[in-house]
Amino acid sequence: MRYEVGMKCFGSSFLHLAPLVLLACGGAAPPASPPTAPAAQGPAPGVDATTGARLRAAIASSDRPVGEVARDKWRHPAETLEFFGIREDMTVVELWPGGGWYTAILAPLLADKGKLVVTNMDPNGPSESAKSYAARLASKPNDFAKVAVKIINPPADVSLGADGSADAVVTFRNFHNWVRDGIADPVLAASFRVLKPGGVFGVEEHRASADADPSKVGDTGYVPEAMVIDLAQKAGFHLEGRSEVNANPKDTKDYPKGVWTLPPVLRLGDQDRAKYEAIGESDRMTLRFRKP
Repeated sequence: MRYEVGMKCFGSSFLHLAPLVLLACGGAAPPASPPTAPAAQGPAPGVDATTGARLRAAIASSDRPVGEVARDKWRHPAETLEFFGIREDMTVVELWPGGGWYTAILAPLLADKGKLVVTNMDPNGPSESAKSYAARLASKPNDFAKVAVKIINPPADVSLGADGSADAVVTFRNFHNWVRDGIADPVLAASFRVLKPGGVFGVEEHRASADADPSKVGDTGYVPEAMVIDLAQKAGFHLEGRSEVNANPKDTKDYPKGVWTLPPVLRLGDQDRAKYEAIGESDRMTLRFRKP
């Protein structure tokens, strides 16, 4: 089998992976409840007590929009960022931050001792999402004043900063867009360059079924986990750990509008809404890579 990504093909023969951090998924929950976030098993990056306290304070902050807080039960931000080993004194680059869901957590966490760099398209250009994100940062200067914005212009420019300047690069539910747009290779290469040796590349992404057709990524929004691993390893990263903290066994991944059929998008509107809300958000891989 071969993977088609943009104009390149990638073979499907993968290295046997080094010992992985595995998180066991909890048993099936009642239809209206999210799957229980499992506890980590085995070695994981150390997160000091002060960082842990600051992280939970950021998540519990009344400054976060109610609608975003409602997604915590599906996105497990504390467990996810702790799995990535994010500390309050790090320089962290957040790729393609969308509406700023994770930015609102990372910004206060890193405000005193660390640094948060976020990417955005030119807000003066045609992108409405870029305008919206820039407006959000500007609307709360006390919350986001220390956030550094790196304007990118893919595919021509995906530079993320000075080489070796970041401790971690993180991305949440974006990999399918890179594959669809044929820019996965340059984004991964830029992420590798900006990281210090030993830096972490953390990925959370909608997970396709193991037998899914990789050419359908753009249509479904789901990416084969093996494909993500293969592309990251080709960029030079070492896969250090895999987590099931964002797994959802109720996600059958066979919907008429792909992953966007599920919450929070609910692209079918009221059609079978209760059914899709009972399923919840997508089944997701959570992977921790490291730059040697």
